[in-house]
Amino acid sequence: MNTPINHLTAGFIGLGLIGGSIARGLKRSAPDIQIMAYMRTREKLEQAHADGIVDLILDGVDEHLSECDIIFLCTPVEFNESYLRQIRPFLKEGAVVTDVGSTKTSIHETVAALGMESCFVGGHPMAGSEKTGYESSTDHLLENAYYIITPTPHTPASHTDRMVNVAKAIGALPLVLDYHRHDFIVAAISHLPHLIASSLVNLVHDCDSEDQMMKRLAAGGFKDITRIASSSPVMWEQICMTNTGNITEVLDRYIDSLTTLREELSDHQSRAIYQLFESSRDYRNSFAETPKGSIQPEYAFSADVVDEPGAISIISSILSGKGISIKNIGISHNREHGEGALRISFYDKTSMEAAWARLKKYNYTLFA
Repeated sequence: MNTPINHLTAGFIGLGLIGGSIARGLKRSAPDIQIMAYMRTREKLEQAHADGIVDLILDGVDEHLSECDIIFLCTPVEFNESYLRQIRPFLKEGAVVTDVGSTKTSIHETVAALGMESCFVGGHPMAGSEKTGYESSTDHLLENAYYIITPTPHTPASHTDRMVNVAKAIGALPLVLDYHRHDFIVAAISHLPHLIASSLVNLVHDCDSEDQMMKRLAAGGFKDITRIASSSPVMWEQICMTNTGNITEVLDRYIDSLTTLREELSDHQSRAIYQLFESSRDYRNSFAETPKGSIQPEYAFSADVVDEPGAISIISSILSGKGISIKNIGISHNREHGEGALRISFYDKTSMEAAWARLKKYNYTLFA
């Protein structure tokens, strides 16, 4: 039987954007939950205490953690693995240890080596922001975002259930996956696209002329498909170095597909090229509402809102009151790259710019 969220004591090692947002979300849904936290930046912990989010500031990894029912490791992957060793002596019977890293194999292997598989449940909240730190955290950052949960082969069902309940308590969408499968999936849908976007931007840079005409004209579709190349180099270096096997596997497949594509183009195999665009269009349209045909500029932005009744209708009313037509509006389930909770698209640039200005007047936080 799982202890109700309100009766839990939670510990946080690291309280940045993700850790802070989880803590805030837990406090919002379960005000009586007890939260203790440690991080090297003391003043941020003091701010979290003043905010009523952290009940006890820890001076380090110590015996206070023996009171915790769940401990969140919210530091970079390499640090999380070292903290596993430090917290191990203080774990009480039945406590759950989890992390928030975007790759899981490395930490699962460390957990197995330490004999901690019976208390560990991996986690990957698929949300984020271009901003970092506790000061940028919100109690709704993870609302309607997928929260991947990766139990070990020896994780008790009750521990997995506790993590599912935590994800639901903060408004996230829990999804339980094998950690090997998780890392292969994110290699294909997240890590490889970042490498492709960055390499494509560098290719254009290297091919550009002295007057930088390519750069000048690199708007519309090119800018859209390379948006993620603006992500943090430090973060993505770490991600790639902790999932190299899966990334190289899907990269090899991609290289093979490009080699085949090159041959088809050289041989003027128009039918094969048509099928490439047709199959990719059909598959893409099966999981998202997108313009049909070739990549087009997307006139859209995201708005950061709390998931509560009327949120969408309020925005719709604000825009319709000025005659601004919305093409599509919907919840963003995966917000790792800083998008807001709602994604709003428009038929043209003028409408998008008018909507941006209108919502800014109402103090909405918007993301391009």
